[in-house]
Amino acid sequence: MSIHQDEADLAELGYRQSLQRSVGRFGSFAAGVSYISILTGTFQLFYFGFGSGGPAYWWSWPMVFAGQLMVALCFAELAARYPYAGSVYNWSKRLGSATVSWLAGWTMLIASIVTLSAVVLAYQLTLPQLWSGFQVVGDGNGTYDFAVNAIVLGTVLIVFTTVVNAYGVRLMSRINSVGVFIELVAAVLLVVLLAVNVRRGPSTLLETAGTGDGRSSGYLGAFLVAALASGYVMYGFDTASSLGEETKDPRRTAPRAILAALGASFVIGGLILGLAILAAPDLSDERLGLSSGGLQLIVLQSLGSTLGKVFLTCVVIAVTVCALAVHTATIRIVFAMARDNNLPGGSVLARVHPVRRTPVVPAVAIGVLAVLILVVNVRQPQIFTVVTSLAIVLVYLAYLLVTGPMLVARLRGQWEPTASFSLGRWGLPINVAAVGWGAAMAINLGWPRQEVYNATEPFHWYLQYGAPLAVGAVLLGGLALYRLRQRHRTGVLPEHAVPVE
Repeated sequence: MSIHQDEADLAELGYRQSLQRSVGRFGSFAAGVSYISILTGTFQLFYFGFGSGGPAYWWSWPMVFAGQLMVALCFAELAARYPYAGSVYNWSKRLGSATVSWLAGWTMLIASIVTLSAVVLAYQLTLPQLWSGFQVVGDGNGTYDFAVNAIVLGTVLIVFTTVVNAYGVRLMSRINSVGVFIELVAAVLLVVLLAVNVRRGPSTLLETAGTGDGRSSGYLGAFLVAALASGYVMYGFDTASSLGEETKDPRRTAPRAILAALGASFVIGGLILGLAILAAPDLSDERLGLSSGGLQLIVLQSLGSTLGKVFLTCVVIAVTVCALAVHTATIRIVFAMARDNNLPGGSVLARVHPVRRTPVVPAVAIGVLAVLILVVNVRQPQIFTVVTSLAIVLVYLAYLLVTGPMLVARLRGQWEPTASFSLGRWGLPINVAAVGWGAAMAINLGWPRQEVYNATEPFHWYLQYGAPLAVGAVLLGGLALYRLRQRHRTGVLPEHAVPVE
């Protein structure tokens, strides 16, 4: 399909082509992979999963993949039919009511900004282990040294992603593609080296390390907590479609990119986690369940300091391109909603630079908001869990606001798939599974467990109930903003509408 045909498809919805259509197949795939970011997620959250569920926590990885695959298959159909910027928002707009679609966009927007803040915190888990000089705040042993230094390093990364995204999608795509290539090569090599250093058999992955002891629900309770670590990683595959208006032949490219990104992440990530457990010198080492140890410690112990640091450098690259992809996807959500005048200051937020052909104002605004989220939490040592959990709960809710209306459309006989990608007769059961899975995970992720949200002192009720309270505030605040203000202003801005002949 030619670029002219892609622009004609966009014009059918009343929009003119204003973004630069330069992203190819690998660039689209790379966008999805970098958002999921195998190395970022596994290295950032291994300690939490292992510490909560022991070696058997590994089984949460295929469980989460199976559920997310149902969602990804639904999204692949949607990407083939509606390959437009701000995927979740535009998909929901075509499937549900105006209020539901706006809420889907709003929820995904807030989730994405918070996700950016959460992702950049991963620098703290790796950089100081590469060189002590990266611990610029204190020596790392003070009460707030870890959290404050994480914010300093994270802010530097946000400044970088802001500058790159403001410059243009071509530069972003090139940096992202190179970063993803390095990440994939490093991940495959890491799998091989961990396999060579395996010290115990596969039966180890059935051990619980006593994490279910003392629980009324036994190991099931521990496993549900540990499963959060996997649930925190495998999402964001819709980013491949969020760049639909900048991708060549998106109806065919985006669906395949979504599924390929999730599939590659599952296989390589699962091998890294499983082999790391089998290769760890000492599974009873308490540091494996601490954020200062975790998977980074296993790599350094198993591969040696020099080779281990080479791989940790690749993790830093992975975190960088992950943050870049999250920032990029968030900009597209802002642009898509602002173009419909569905955000305050829509005309400014939807303005596209005449030369760069990219929305510059959203890039800067998102960067500023992400830094503010970090600064607000500057005295909270438990910032990692609270910020990350809030972001993921909102993402799962945003996905539900797409798969739910899609299921309703199927039941009413109103869903018409395209030839580019169709689930056929499997569409209904897969859609039902996607909705059920999304609802179950949203509840599990948001449940106010003290051991998750406020595991160590100081104990504060607002930390334990932080995720559900923040989610409620986002939903109610969003509904109030839309019902009282934005719904009376909605309409495609003249500068983005197809001229009437």
